[in-house]
Amino acid sequence: MTITVHPSTLEGTVRAPGSKSLMQRFIVAALLANGKSTLHHPAENDDSFHALKCAALLGAEAELHDEYIEIEGGKHEPPAPLNVGESGLGMRLFTPVAAMSGFPVEITGEGSLLTRPLTAFEEVFATLGAQIDTTDGHLPAVVKGPLTGGNAVLDGSVSSQFLSGLLMALPLAKEDSTLQVESLKSIPYVDMTLEVLASFGIEITHDDYRTFHIKGNQQYQPISSEVEGDWSAGATLLVAGALASNRGILIEGLSTTYTQADRAITGPLLFGGAKLMHLPNGIRVQASKLKSFDFDATDCPDLFPVMAALAVGGQKKSTIKGVHRLKHKESDRGLAIQQEFKKAGIQVDLDGDVMTIHPGKPAPCTMDSHNDHRIVMAAALLGLIGGPIRIERAEAIGKSYPGFFEDLKDLGAILK
Repeated sequence: MTITVHPSTLEGTVRAPGSKSLMQRFIVAALLANGKSTLHHPAENDDSFHALKCAALLGAEAELHDEYIEIEGGKHEPPAPLNVGESGLGMRLFTPVAAMSGFPVEITGEGSLLTRPLTAFEEVFATLGAQIDTTDGHLPAVVKGPLTGGNAVLDGSVSSQFLSGLLMALPLAKEDSTLQVESLKSIPYVDMTLEVLASFGIEITHDDYRTFHIKGNQQYQPISSEVEGDWSAGATLLVAGALASNRGILIEGLSTTYTQADRAITGPLLFGGAKLMHLPNGIRVQASKLKSFDFDATDCPDLFPVMAALAVGGQKKSTIKGVHRLKHKESDRGLAIQQEFKKAGIQVDLDGDVMTIHPGKPAPCTMDSHNDHRIVMAAALLGLIGGPIRIERAEAIGKSYPGFFEDLKDLGAILK
């Protein structure tokens, strides 16, 4: 799919889609619970669809309604491999959960996920009583458990998702577990996992995120909860308003009940000079004369593309730290941003762990998404203030925000 985004002036109200990070954690917890959980305003995207399908294969029963989903927990041997699509989070949640069973479970995926590493699990599973056979450290993989618990050391430098998966599985182990985590990244996502677990009645303690203590033989209790708006998608809408809305746009559905790392977007927006106002029904953002900003995105790397687009609208160059977190995403996002922004005449420098974005008016061009939903969003943002920008392989947006272009259109964006 190819979409062209033209310079536009935005105005109106839009609701952020449900958080796919929360949705996937809720689905896994509901699968493990004894009873029926209800998820209101569920996230509708490719990653969440694959998570629901994997949960169903493992024994959950899902019933879909107009504005909520009911999930009855359960467990049986899956009749087919678990296909997590292109979801790195799905891969790292369902791998240890599948390893809680006593039968072999094959886990596979699609696209760039097949190049993302599973080595952190290889080093831990044997210590905790299970077995994992990968394909040179990647998917497809076969796991066989059960994970019985114990003491293990986990490398948290690549992704906190490995830890999140173990934290969701090990409360069901027969023995207590202790995880010593080295070089942990993206702590806010770990906080989200712990908050979801607590809402399902699971207790886990930690010593300053270095050692996690997990009691075995716990039971997940079903819940009824709303899937909050996704701050990752909301960040894109907020930046769109800061760049292209003289009268302001209102984004509804963004809450702070559960920790979402990408709420950090408010920092560069405020430092950059955007006008933000928190209202009872949402967040209102309005364009103004933007400045530069310097920001450390090590713990929220998904913000890189939209922050880079925000920086393009500034008066001076901006810097973002944490480039090393971008390599194992749907694309090598640091290089993808640099390559695609260059097509629009925007200079992006990569120097070690720092990205520097030089401001300017984006020139008309054709950008490739690299099959990465966040590159699609960044390209669309550039199109709103320059171009027009023609985006190839724009269907990648379905991974997290299928309604993105419809929402932009409702706000007044000119799309073809």
